[in-house]
Amino acid sequence: MVHIDVMDGHFAPNITMGPVVVQGVRRATDQILDVHLMIENPDRYITDFAKAGSDIITVHIETCPKVREVFQQIRDEGARPGITLRPSTDLETIEDTLEDVDLVLVMSVEPGFSGQTFIPGMMDRIAKVREWVDKMENGRPEISVDGDVKLQNAREVTNAGADIVVSGSGVFGTDDPVTTMKEFAAIDG
Repeated sequence: MVHIDVMDGHFAPNITMGPVVVQGVRRATDQILDVHLMIENPDRYITDFAKAGSDIITVHIETCPKVREVFQQIRDEGARPGITLRPSTDLETIEDTLEDVDLVLVMSVEPGFSGQTFIPGMMDRIAKVREWVDKMENGRPEISVDGDVKLQNAREVTNAGADIVVSGSGVFGTDDPVTTMKEFAAIDG
């Protein structure tokens, strides 16, 4: 899958791409497009990102006062909803949303910039989400982890409970990104 970070310069202190870039990526690949909206008022843009080709649209609990309505909007547009939160936000704020999503994204750095250091306490957070998900009876969301995941800590992240690891600088900051991606693919939890 291809994870695409979308930032608006408000919720996350950086600016990245919008629906036009997602549309270009969609034309270039048939991989699942996992679009992470680190933006204020994501409900205003769900339709645009869905029409651009997003398969999964993940929103932050901090930006969605009516999160279930946003999840329904995502589903109505033909995509699958995901939920995430900043590392500094209490994990319990998303616990009652797990039945409504297909993906839980555990951020292991604060949203905004590549190259930050993995926050060690996030391993406990990953394990807690895994515990919650494993207790669910009907359908279970996948657990994804984003933020300073590299070959050196990827196995620990998957052992803590992640199904999916997201790596930007851990792949593209290496001398041979293609080989690095193959090495990531060989890791299992």
